[in-house]
Amino acid sequence: MKPILYSYRRCPYAMRARMALKYADIDIEHREIDLRNKPQSMLLASPKGTVPVLCLDGLVLDQSVDIMRWAIEQSDPDNWGNVDEVIAQAWIERNDERFKLLLDQYKYPNRFPELNQDTVLHEALELMLLPMEKVLQNSQYLLGNKMSWIDIAIFPFIRQFSMADTKRFEQLPIPETKRWLTQHLESELFNAVMQKHSVWLD
Repeated sequence: MKPILYSYRRCPYAMRARMALKYADIDIEHREIDLRNKPQSMLLASPKGTVPVLCLDGLVLDQSVDIMRWAIEQSDPDNWGNVDEVIAQAWIERNDERFKLLLDQYKYPNRFPELNQDTVLHEALELMLLPMEKVLQNSQYLLGNKMSWIDIAIFPFIRQFSMADTKRFEQLPIPETKRWLTQHLESELFNAVMQKHSVWLD
């Protein structure tokens, strides 16, 4: 039986999981969900009700990083998993915890009327985009001159940030980060996992 992946096309967590599964050439049954009408089978597998959820034979993985790690353990043709775990974990924590909060504040200003958008942008720059720029000035990828799963894990969130205000993003002084982002946006891997699927129903 194929692994079943519950996914939502535009969710950055689901995106990173799909990219890792595709990279590892794992044949999955893709179940595209409607966020307002989540399938009961997904909620039974993972009551927290967020995507991605990967159902394996007797095992459910409902954290995107766990799905990425599992996929790479199955098959890692370009050695994505060969990274310094301490540095890798530091990037994931910075992105998934603090930057994701700033991303939401920046993307949905109507939800946070008390916040100043310039301040949010400045904090996001200081926390994530400028440190990335500094690293990418000296290497092609976040952990050196070879792509790793960390690049794939962080890319969907930078993509979302760039789309929140494209004109403003274009003006930011981060040329190497923009180059890195464009490379991922134009990659075969990204475009392969962004195909549209009909909503799956129980």
